[in-house]
Amino acid sequence: MAGNTFGHTFRLTSFGESHGIAIGGVIDGCPSNVEINFKKIQHELNRRKPGQSAITTQRDEADEVEFLSGIFEGKTLGTPIAFLIKNNDQKSEDYDVLKNVFRPSHADYTYQEKYGIRDHRGGGRSSARETVARVVAGAIARQILAKFKIDIKAFVTQVGTVRMQNPFEFFTTEQIEANAVRCPEKDTADKMISRIEEVRAAGDSIGGEIHCIVSGVPAGLGEPVFDKLHADLAKAMLGINAVKGFEIGSGFAGVKMLGSEQNDELLPDGKTRTNNSGGIQGGISNGQPILFNVAFKPVASILQKQQTIDVHNNPVMLDVKGRHDPCVVPRAVPIVEAMAALVILDHLLRQKASRL
Repeated sequence: MAGNTFGHTFRLTSFGESHGIAIGGVIDGCPSNVEINFKKIQHELNRRKPGQSAITTQRDEADEVEFLSGIFEGKTLGTPIAFLIKNNDQKSEDYDVLKNVFRPSHADYTYQEKYGIRDHRGGGRSSARETVARVVAGAIARQILAKFKIDIKAFVTQVGTVRMQNPFEFFTTEQIEANAVRCPEKDTADKMISRIEEVRAAGDSIGGEIHCIVSGVPAGLGEPVFDKLHADLAKAMLGINAVKGFEIGSGFAGVKMLGSEQNDELLPDGKTRTNNSGGIQGGISNGQPILFNVAFKPVASILQKQQTIDVHNNPVMLDVKGRHDPCVVPRAVPIVEAMAALVILDHLLRQKASRL
């Protein structure tokens, strides 16, 4: 299976299945002598882990990371960093019905068509459980980026039709983490939580949107042709389970604008009067905050009967069991931040190598 490694200079290779022994990863290209704060890594894992609130899946995983190599006396060695997060609360019997049946809008059918075999327990390799490895790598990347005063902050701006009133205002981490849905507007957050609870009670699911701000990025990161910075960010975000949309800066709203409205006029200090470009122009960062949105579809596993087919293409009615998020966006916030950190650090290290 190809496609398990992400990054160019700072690289993460992840491994493991949802109901296997463990999920893990190997980070290669991490600079040496970086002091690692293990509590911060665990904090990010806790933000992603299941069972953290009443509106998430109740799978009970401690998600404690165990480092196997690459770190000595709290500092990176410059060698590959290998780590494991063990799976302790699998209920594989809930998935027995899926041995010969494909869930609608899951990777079951496509995975079977590609490989001729699949682990039906919780989606196997295609499960969002795999993102726990990305959060570990992203947490390490964020600690390195902090040394360059680069900060990454994401929050939920929309759940279904419930949307924030002022998504582009400045919000503190405390405001974002003050509620289970990770929306910094309290009144809007309350409405989002109520909507998720309604959907969950009906055995259904609902989608949402996450806004991410990357501040402190210097001008000059990214490549002008195939490895554009925003293209790599798009790949990173679209590689997250359930993501169906990515837009940067003015995004799709830009099609309604004239060039005179869209253009970001340059000021004598190198800054721009507006930031419709979202901090990236020509594939290269311009020194302004990088702003982008990520759209998540409703979770495919719902507790309602659905029409599907079995492995012999016979039509069947499927009644899915198991523990599932009614809305994935609250737990996806640290995943979005982690993937953004991997991209930014990768390009930062590439830039330093290109200008010694």
